[in-house]
Amino acid sequence: MDADDCNFPPESSDDQSHRGSVASSATLSRAQDVIIYLFGESAVHLCVEGLGSVNVQELGRSVREALHIPESAQDVFSLWLCSPLLDLQLKQRHQPYKLCRQWQDLLYRFTEASEEDISQDEPFLQFRRNVFYSKSKELQMDDEAVLRLLYEEARSNILTGRYPCDPEHWMSLGALSIALDEGTGLDGPQFSSTIREKKLSSFVPGHVAMGSGGLFSTLRGKSSRQAELEQNLLEAYRKISTSAGNSLEPAQLLHQYLNTCHALPYYGCAFFLGEIDKPVQGILQRAKRKAVSVGICLEGVYVMDVKEKHVLLGLRFNELSWDHSYPEDQGDSHILWLEFDGEENGTPVNKLLKIYSKQAELMSGFIEFCVELKSTSEGGAAIEMDGEASRPQQPPDQGGSNKNGRGGRRGMLHRQNSVVCSRVHTLNTISYVDNGKEIKRLKPKRAASFFTRQASAATYSAVQVAESLEQG
Repeated sequence: MDADDCNFPPESSDDQSHRGSVASSATLSRAQDVIIYLFGESAVHLCVEGLGSVNVQELGRSVREALHIPESAQDVFSLWLCSPLLDLQLKQRHQPYKLCRQWQDLLYRFTEASEEDISQDEPFLQFRRNVFYSKSKELQMDDEAVLRLLYEEARSNILTGRYPCDPEHWMSLGALSIALDEGTGLDGPQFSSTIREKKLSSFVPGHVAMGSGGLFSTLRGKSSRQAELEQNLLEAYRKISTSAGNSLEPAQLLHQYLNTCHALPYYGCAFFLGEIDKPVQGILQRAKRKAVSVGICLEGVYVMDVKEKHVLLGLRFNELSWDHSYPEDQGDSHILWLEFDGEENGTPVNKLLKIYSKQAELMSGFIEFCVELKSTSEGGAAIEMDGEASRPQQPPDQGGSNKNGRGGRRGMLHRQNSVVCSRVHTLNTISYVDNGKEIKRLKPKRAASFFTRQASAATYSAVQVAESLEQG
C-alpha cells in the first residue's frame, strides 16, 4: 500500500512506548540504534541522532550511503513502514518514529484486524522499491548493488505468490535464482544436492512447492511431484548454462530475472487487501465473499484471487472509472467501485465490481494520484511511451496483442488458462447502479459514467476477457 495520499491521524498525546525496531529508548535526543530491514534476510544498522524528529529523506540518505547506492539511483527505493497487518510507503517528509506511535490508530482505520492482533502488532522499517519508479529506468540500471536489491524484492513477491505467474515463468525464475546463488556450472548431482539443501520452496512459489494441484496431484504423491519439479528446474537451469557458456556475469542474470518479472503487468504495484462477492450459484446458497489482493501501479489496477493465485480483473486507467463509498451504518463496509465495459446476453453494458475494504479510500486516492501523474507528466505522453518501452518481448508461445491496447480486438492467441488473463465471466458484477441500488435496465455502452472520477473518455479502450502479458 502507498501512503502518499494518506491523511494520517494526529499523533496521540499519551506516552506510548517504542514500537518495533525503530528506537531502543524513549530518550530520543541522543544517538539511537535503528534497524532498516531489506529483502533477503538482511538489514542496515544505523546510529541516528534525534530519532524523534528525523524524517524519511534524512534516514533514506543514510541507508543509501551504507549500501553504497549511487546518487543516480536515489529515486529507486523508498522507506516503508510494515507489519503483517499493513504496509505503507512513506513520504520524504514523514517522521517514522512519530508514525510508529500512531500505528494502532492506522490499523483500526485501515484494517479488519481484531483488537488483540492490533495490540500485539509491531511495525518495522523496510527499504523497498518506490512504487512510482519507472520500470524502463529500472532496466537501464547497471549498478549491481541496486539490481540485487530489486531482485531480492521481486524474488520474495514471486515465492510468496504476490506476483502470480505461469509455470514457464516461475520455472525460469527459479533456475535464474539457482544460477545467481550457485553459478551456472553445476552438474546434475550438484544441482540435486543444492535443491535438497536449500529446499524447493527457495526457488519456486510456496503453493507450488507444497502442491496445490488437487486430487490428481495428491494421488501422484508428494515425492513424485517434487521430483518432476526438480527435473523441470534442472532443464531450465541447463538452458541458462548452455546459452551462457558458463560465463554469464551476475548483473546479466539479475537483468534477466527482472526482465522476466516485468512481463507481469502488476510488477511494482502497491497492494491492498479486500473482498468481492462470490457469484450465487443456487437459490438456497447464501452470499459469500472472496478474499482478493488489489495491485495498483502507474499503469492500472489488478484484482487477484488470494487463494487461487490468479488475476480476476486487469484494467488500465483508460479502461475504467472508479469511486469509493463510505459506510452509512456501523455494520456496512467501505467500498471501492470499479466500472468497465462488458456484455450481457450480447448487449454492451457498463459493469460494476464492488471491492469491500477499509482501504477503499486509500485505493481511490492512489488511483487518482496515478491518473493525475500520468496526465501531467509531459502531457501524459512520456509515461505512456515509458510503459510501452518497459514491456519486454513476449515469451514464446504467448501470442501477440494490440501494442497500444486501443482500437480493434486484442489478439486471442494467449492461452485462456494463464494466471495473467482476466476472468471477467467469473465475477459477480452489477450491470448498472443508481444511488447504490441494483436495477435491471441495461445501460448503453459507455454512454456516460455515473462516477465523477474517470480517465479521459477520448482515450477509452474496451476491456477484453483475455488480457495479454503486455497490458501492464
